[in-house]
Amino acid sequence: MGVKTVKVDVNELTIGMFVAKLDRPWTQTPFPLQGFYIRDLDEIKDLKTHCNYVHIDVVKGDRPVATHLRTHDPVSSGVKSHSGSKAGPLSKAGRKARKVASNVSVAALKISRNIYIESTPLKKEVQQAQTLHRNVFKAIGDVMNQIDGDLSVSIQQTKRAAGEMVDSVVRNPDAFTWLSRVRESDEHTYAHSVRSAIWAIMFGRHIGLSKKDMDALALGVLLKDVGKLKLDTALLENKQRNVAQEQEYQSFVEHSADILRATQGVEPRVISVVKTHCERLNGSGFPQHLTGDKIPLLGKVAGIVTYYDETTNPRGESLPLAPSRAVSNLYELRNIEFQEELVIEFIRAIGLYPTGTLVELTSGEVGVVVEQNFSRRLKPKVMLVMDATKRPLSTYQLLDMSKDDAEKQKLIDEGKVRFNEIEKIEIAQDLEPGTYDVDVATIRDEYLFKKEKKGWLSKLLRR
Repeated sequence: MGVKTVKVDVNELTIGMFVAKLDRPWTQTPFPLQGFYIRDLDEIKDLKTHCNYVHIDVVKGDRPVATHLRTHDPVSSGVKSHSGSKAGPLSKAGRKARKVASNVSVAALKISRNIYIESTPLKKEVQQAQTLHRNVFKAIGDVMNQIDGDLSVSIQQTKRAAGEMVDSVVRNPDAFTWLSRVRESDEHTYAHSVRSAIWAIMFGRHIGLSKKDMDALALGVLLKDVGKLKLDTALLENKQRNVAQEQEYQSFVEHSADILRATQGVEPRVISVVKTHCERLNGSGFPQHLTGDKIPLLGKVAGIVTYYDETTNPRGESLPLAPSRAVSNLYELRNIEFQEELVIEFIRAIGLYPTGTLVELTSGEVGVVVEQNFSRRLKPKVMLVMDATKRPLSTYQLLDMSKDDAEKQKLIDEGKVRFNEIEKIEIAQDLEPGTYDVDVATIRDEYLFKKEKKGWLSKLLRR
């Protein structure tokens, strides 16, 4: 059954409605999500500024005649808790705290845009990133083995790898993103920390953090879970922890901080990232229940990237969620668990369709996002793997959506075709991994390590 929407004048909007479509392209507005719940009057004001009417999803949100606010409930909706597993039987006060919006004022972010300009082509950077990726995993593995064996811990190799990760992401964010998105068969249990560090560096790059800050952030995120080695594996894998078990689980943060305090060469700022990555804006986090700007900026960033990766790669589940679902969950928690401005900037940093995402186009074709277009986030390069009838293509076809769009617009502007005679391709939706039998690792290798095939027939078919 299709989405049930109704066209509503912006003057009739109320809190609790779900905006599914605008009367203009989303890229012409400040809204980072293609679809969101209206939570406050400021959002209604913004919609009135940019639109004359919108389409409301009456299944997801309130109908036009309703005015009550739908409160997002991470417990009932299966959204992941701070621990990375679905929320267990928290106390009534705990559940209430999770849902209450934060009234704590926070300082505006000092964002420096376009500090880091992509300087290395993707296919060149990925060669170096592959080796570095293996080195990062080895470094983290060595630290884990040292801790598990009660040996003296050395982080010099990890520290060096974290700095090199930052350098690589600064040169070209897509190279490491590819390596984080594809789940290899020999993936280590600590891959979550590596993926989270990649998201953190991408985020830091986007908002213009200094190299020194990104180094500390990357190292802190890489090492944030070392204390989990002090806990029983059964506790970590338990998705329905009682209050006592949850308290024991939360002790991993202090265990991690204690280990790093006793480790030579770890800066206090790195330990701060570890200690605060589970704190939340409204005080519902742990271990200190900090609120607002009592949580340092790097800790806030670490919290967001940790949540995002835990949502897209749930522990114990074979398939991750589609990025749009993870982003939607995160957006619902803005100004509740996470600072709103940071949430919006993170979404802008990674895009709605990160590299490696399986997508369906408005043409019906299915493909994999293989490279971002950082100036036009909704027009990435997509490797087509299925035709409009969902039959596998015998030969993959690369579609540069931005270039395709520009070429078609040029034909329209020159009067060679009419607007209704040509189809502009958009991404209709991203798909849950496993929706179709598509080997993303093979797509990656086809794009990154083989010469691009340009055929006149594929270009003709784009019309």
